[in-house]
Amino acid sequence: MILRRFFIYFVICLFFSQTARAQLVIEVTSGADQLLPIAVVPFGYTGVNRLPEDIAQIVEDDLSRSGLFKAIPRSNMLSMPSKEADVFYRDWRLLKSDYVVIGNIQKLQNNQYRIGFELLNVLTQKPVQKHSSIDVSAANFRDAAHYISDKVYELLTGTRGAFSTRILYVTAEGDKKAPLFKLQVADADGHRPRVVVESKEPILSPSWSMDGRNIAYVMFRNRRPNIFIQELATGKRQQIAQFRGLNGAPSWSPDGKKLALVLSKDNNPEIYTLDIATQKLERMTNHYAIDTEPSWEPDGKGIVFTSDRGGNPQIYRLDVNSKRVERVTFEGELNTRARMTPDGRYLVTVQKDDGNYHIALQDMKTGRVQILTETYLDESPSIAPNGSMVMYATTYQGKGILAVVSVDGLVKYKLPSADGDVREPSWSPYFK
Repeated sequence: MILRRFFIYFVICLFFSQTARAQLVIEVTSGADQLLPIAVVPFGYTGVNRLPEDIAQIVEDDLSRSGLFKAIPRSNMLSMPSKEADVFYRDWRLLKSDYVVIGNIQKLQNNQYRIGFELLNVLTQKPVQKHSSIDVSAANFRDAAHYISDKVYELLTGTRGAFSTRILYVTAEGDKKAPLFKLQVADADGHRPRVVVESKEPILSPSWSMDGRNIAYVMFRNRRPNIFIQELATGKRQQIAQFRGLNGAPSWSPDGKKLALVLSKDNNPEIYTLDIATQKLERMTNHYAIDTEPSWEPDGKGIVFTSDRGGNPQIYRLDVNSKRVERVTFEGELNTRARMTPDGRYLVTVQKDDGNYHIALQDMKTGRVQILTETYLDESPSIAPNGSMVMYATTYQGKGILAVVSVDGLVKYKLPSADGDVREPSWSPYFK
């Protein structure tokens, strides 16, 4: 019964006790000890009096949010060049900046803009990224800025950036006794939120398909949970599971052809897989305990899930072919809501210890476990597609918020809403 309460009633009660709005803001709380100094110079522009967005500010915010970079304040800049010929490297050495990002924006026809940018190494006085440009509309300035951030991040860290990705999350607003639930999609920094679906009953467990085109989620109807697949671009929705009892926790397979889900149609919560094309359902577990919260391994060969078959909820691994089950977690009073990093090296869980719920990271090779968070009621971890960050829901100053922590535990930031409660985050894959 512990697991059943955690999986269903705990989340629902949290929603009914809070209110929320969609807009998220960034509050960086800690970063790595050694930050890389970088200057993002305001971009120059021609052919227009006013720009739709401050590209350089968005890039600076992205890089600062990663916790790996220290931005040089604009007020300290001795010059603001927009092309390399105008750069005096001596000025940037005086400011102790290792790198400089410069750019320019040109207005084209049909409300199009050409955005050029360069990344310069102050020490070598040479470009790291030579002049590159992209053409975008006014509505896509933020997309262009995130694209530039991704390029800079990858050039300087060797890891692909995730600033151009998106997040799903659920809010509740209005009357506390009868809130309106909204599933929303936004940029990874919380900007440009858009309502995907809304309901007077709870929405849970949003999950991205690996191509980012479709999502799956649980939505209650007449107090009964049902699973839906929805195409983001069109809003077209398909109900795929409405069996008697529990229909929950959908998780997309890496190839996008199947969903792992939890059904109790045979009187006990078990893990099933559903072939989306053929609608063929296959039962994967068969145990008197409660099996729930499935999540696919990156190679699709296994599914990790939560089960109380050992007494308290812990994480188990299911071999998809043989259906053999083995226990994975052993530390902590309980472990739930497992997710694996894209390289398969680490397992992220919600671990309870001394009465508190924290986000934990387990090395699958060594078995070493590291507690990543210091808050006391953390849940629903979701990992960035580059494996560097974990987004999760937590409580701050009496409100439900989203927060992010790096997999090494050094970088932390919060994404509180302007007002109220936000839950159930899901980080998108890369959009190819």
